[in-house]
Amino acid sequence: MKITETERRELEEIYSFFFNDEKVQKMKDIPMHRGSNTFNHSFLVAKVAIKRGLRHRRVNLKSILIASILHDYYLYDWRRDRNKLKRHGKNHPYIAAKNAKADFDITEEVQKIIQAHMWPINFREFPRTKEARIVSLADDHVALKEALTSKRYKKRRDEKIAKNIQKLF
Repeated sequence: MKITETERRELEEIYSFFFNDEKVQKMKDIPMHRGSNTFNHSFLVAKVAIKRGLRHRRVNLKSILIASILHDYYLYDWRRDRNKLKRHGKNHPYIAAKNAKADFDITEEVQKIIQAHMWPINFREFPRTKEARIVSLADDHVALKEALTSKRYKKRRDEKIAKNIQKLF
């Protein structure tokens, strides 16, 4: 899929808005896979999802971008609470969608993409649209890459990620 320069700038503006938003910045304090945090993870997912989205025809790139940034917008450390630990995989997409709706007034399409990103762990929410499948697969890709990355190289990896996620394109 080819995008115009105007569409490209619009996507970069959306990316930049969320990247610099105070509420989204709080995601830096939430741990993720192997020493990562939800902020870095989500912005890497956004970059992967947009690249994949550009390979398809007739997809809503804005929805892909916003959903991929906010897919883990649950804002709590599930490792510290035994009650959340048990059901985090199934519940956090709903919590993230609820938080995103409250803080950013997202569309219903974005909300459904966020809720479906944990399929098949959350088997009730199948990713029915191309956009939802793209975000779900991008999340799986980044999560697997993070899980396989050694903690030994954490500082170097974090510097590389911080540099890499500064811009969408």
